[in-house]
Amino acid sequence: MDSVTSTTGGSRRGPYSEAPSTSRTARALREVIRAASDTRGALARRLGIGVTDAAAIDHLAASPDPLGPVELGNRLGIRSASATALVDRLVRAGHLARTPHPQDRRRVALRVTDDGYDEVSAALRPMLAGIEQAVDRLTPEQAAATATFLQEVAEVMREYVVTAQEEPPDLARQRQPRGIRTADE
Repeated sequence: MDSVTSTTGGSRRGPYSEAPSTSRTARALREVIRAASDTRGALARRLGIGVTDAAAIDHLAASPDPLGPVELGNRLGIRSASATALVDRLVRAGHLARTPHPQDRRRVALRVTDDGYDEVSAALRPMLAGIEQAVDRLTPEQAAATATFLQEVAEVMREYVVTAQEEPPDLARQRQPRGIRTADE
């Protein structure tokens, strides 16, 4: 049964030890999330670029809307000057190209080049082949249920991202002028 709680003994502490869900499925999904983070580092090493550079390529390849350097920097959580340096580096390496923004010709949009896609695809090929092998072991019904579940989880995760505060509460409190109390104090 999936809702059985963890049987590990002791008082193991960590970021997920107090998670509301202790189902086997939720624990397995959290392991996938941790592995995904490690995968980005492995992709960066295979491409011979930094982890932030790999994250930039991923954001640009996955975005349905054109992104400029400022939007990319915001998604990566880096300052404008750092985003410009990152973009310059990826353009020089042939991974990205600057193009006129389709809705605003005064702006620049970034796109992953064909060579960039080819390099990333080649670097990801062994992992993607393994994932396809795992999918092939599912029945059609299991595959459909899994796809639906993963799409729902992705939506929950996107909502979590969208509803996150712009800055941590401690930092926001530090920015408050002295002598002014907030409603949560």
